[in-house]
Amino acid sequence: MAKARNSQEGLAAPLWVRRPEVPHRVAYALAALVFTGQIVAVVLRGADWPTALSVLLAGAGVTLSWRWPWAGLVVTSAASFAVTAVGHDPLSVWMMAVLVLFSVTLRGKQPLAATGIVAAFFLGAFMTVGGFRGGAVVGAAAVFSAVAGGATGAALRVHRDHWWTLEERAESAIATREIEATRRVTEERLRIARDLHDVIGHQVAMLSLHLGAAEIGLPEDAESSRQALVSARSSARTVVVETQRILALLRLGDGVSGDEALRPTPALSGLEGLIASFESIGLDVRPSIEIPSGFVEPSVGVTVYRVVQEALTNAYRHGEGTATVDVREHDGRIRVTVENRVGRSPRGADSGSGLGLVGMRERVESSSGRLTIDSHDGRFRVRAEFSPVGAVVR
Repeated sequence: MAKARNSQEGLAAPLWVRRPEVPHRVAYALAALVFTGQIVAVVLRGADWPTALSVLLAGAGVTLSWRWPWAGLVVTSAASFAVTAVGHDPLSVWMMAVLVLFSVTLRGKQPLAATGIVAAFFLGAFMTVGGFRGGAVVGAAAVFSAVAGGATGAALRVHRDHWWTLEERAESAIATREIEATRRVTEERLRIARDLHDVIGHQVAMLSLHLGAAEIGLPEDAESSRQALVSARSSARTVVVETQRILALLRLGDGVSGDEALRPTPALSGLEGLIASFESIGLDVRPSIEIPSGFVEPSVGVTVYRVVQEALTNAYRHGEGTATVDVREHDGRIRVTVENRVGRSPRGADSGSGLGLVGMRERVESSSGRLTIDSHDGRFRVRAEFSPVGAVVR
């Protein structure tokens, strides 16, 4: 039997859903109670042996159905012929047959076939050896009791399976969301590690180099300044050591290859290669790139690269037609615009999680830039604006 589950709304599932064997056992307990009561009645009334044998046949059918549902159902239903033939009321046998029918359909057997078997035996006994005793009301009651037993078992089975399906879908959705979130976090952590290693590490190394040059150029009597420079160089080395420690923490669980880990940090100079990589997989890109001639803060260059990368990824997955990329300096600021026509259906296995746009916004804001994302007239546009030196853009 399936394990107990909770509903996707957070409510506890009913007992008969959490313990699917309960209604099955309750049906057999009621059938055993009816059988016992009928046997006691036979003994107290001193009925003849054909009557007792007919009741025992019905009880044997109930027992048989526990392991062989179809065979037991047929035997229990057929006992109605024997009871009716000896002239006794077949109500108790009908009750046992209906309870067995309920259990059989609850276990997933064909409800129409099972109900048809019981109804056929009930009507057959009523119209033949029963001689229509009791009139049309008794015949209708026999048929509707069979239909009610089969329909109830089948309905509970369908409802239980539906409940479990919803539970499995909810659990699968939660697991998929957690996996995607973990993947995104790991991916961003590794990007931060690369940026920290190549951008911060390079700047600290240059700082230490300049401090060393300044120390060499000091006059011999500038001992206090020399000590200050020595202390500054020591602090720079400490920054390098601490950076390496942070990198080790960020790369815990890193499953990327050595070549991937050693790949250079993205920069403005790598935009042409990035665009070429998207063109190689079938995306039509129309670039217009003018790299600023002046100094650009390395972190800003990395962010510009990542914005173009994420925007082109979205254009490939969700867009159609040509994607335009415009990167240029205007009024002392670097402006990035990526635009594409929105596609009718996503390209790929899924439609994405939307976390890429969130990560893009967080990265732009971390570089003191400004990001605008809009969709109008069937066009999807990503606009970002930065100060080359990483100052806040207002």
